[in-house]
Amino acid sequence: MGAIRKIHKGDILFKEGDVSDAIYVIKSGRIAITKAKGAGEIVLAEKKTGEMLGEMAFFDNKPRSATAKAIQDTEIITLPFTSLYAQFRTFPEWLKAVVKTVNSHLREANIRIKNLETTSNDNDFMFPPHMITRLTAVITLVGFKAAEKQPDGSWVIPYNMLRNYCIQVFGQPTNKLDRIMEVLSALGIMKVEDLGEGRKRITLLKPTLLADFTDWYNQWLFTEEAKRVEIEEKLLPAIRALLFYGKKLTPDESGCVKVSLTEMQNNSMKDLNTLFNVNDADPLVDKGLVDEKQSGEGNQLTMKIKLKELDTLLPFWEIVYTLKKIPGRG
Repeated sequence: MGAIRKIHKGDILFKEGDVSDAIYVIKSGRIAITKAKGAGEIVLAEKKTGEMLGEMAFFDNKPRSATAKAIQDTEIITLPFTSLYAQFRTFPEWLKAVVKTVNSHLREANIRIKNLETTSNDNDFMFPPHMITRLTAVITLVGFKAAEKQPDGSWVIPYNMLRNYCIQVFGQPTNKLDRIMEVLSALGIMKVEDLGEGRKRITLLKPTLLADFTDWYNQWLFTEEAKRVEIEEKLLPAIRALLFYGKKLTPDESGCVKVSLTEMQNNSMKDLNTLFNVNDADPLVDKGLVDEKQSGEGNQLTMKIKLKELDTLLPFWEIVYTLKKIPGRG
C-alpha cells in the first residue's frame, strides 16, 4: 500500500505541466481537476473518495495535463510509478499492449471532449466574465473623461466617443457594448434613448455603482479561487429580504443590525410576496456576511447582519447573474 498524505483545502496536489511520478487514490475528501483558461481556470471534474487520478501518465509519461487541487481537507494514497512499473513488467506483453492502447484512446477522447466543451462554453454566453469588466470599464472611463454631469448625479456620455473607445482602445465589439447597455438599462443603471440616424443619448443613472462594480468584479475574478467569496444566485432572495427588514433598523457602531428571522418568516409573504424561511440565510454565515442565528425572548430567532456590505454586494451579483443568462447568440 502507498503512503498516506494529508492535504488541506486549497492545497495543490500537482500543477498542469508538472512531471508525472505517481498515481493517487483519494482515501477521503475531494479533489478538483482544473485547467488554466485565460487569467482564470475552469473545473474539468471533481474526484471524490475512492477515485483515482493521475493514472494516464503512468503509461505515456506525459506531463500533468491539468492541475489537481483539494476543495476540502483530503487524505490521499500515493502510488509511486517506480513501484508500479516493477509490477507492470510482470504482465504478459499482449496485456501491456491492450492497456496502453486503451489509455491512449481515453486520452484522445478526453481532449476531443474538452475541446467541444470549450467551444460550447464560448458560444453559450454572450458575456464571458472578463468581457463584462472590459465593457463596463469602457462606459465608466469615457464617462469620467467626457460625460456631462447632470444636477441629479447622472452622466450623459457621448455615444460616438464611447463606440470609438470600445473598438480602438479596448478592442471590443460594439454590438456587445450596445447589448450590455440594454441590460444595464433594464436594471435601472443606465438609460439608452434612440435619437434616429444611428444617434443615441446615453445616460448613466448610477455612475458610482457601475464604477464600483467594475473594480469589484475585476478584483474578484483575479482572486485565487479558493479565497473567493461567491454568493450563489439562489441566495439573492434571502439577501433582499434581510435588507428590506434590516433597513428599518438603526445600525450599531460597526454598521450591523439585528433582524428577527421569526418576524421575517411571519411577515415576508405579506410584505414581499414571497416566503422567507428562518433557515434561508444560513449559507451566508460561512461567507462571513451574517452571524449565526440566536434564540431570543419568546423563542424569537435573530441574526446579526452586515447591512452596508450586503447592500453593496446585492446589485453587483444581480448584474453578474443577469448577464450570465444572456445566450451567446442573443
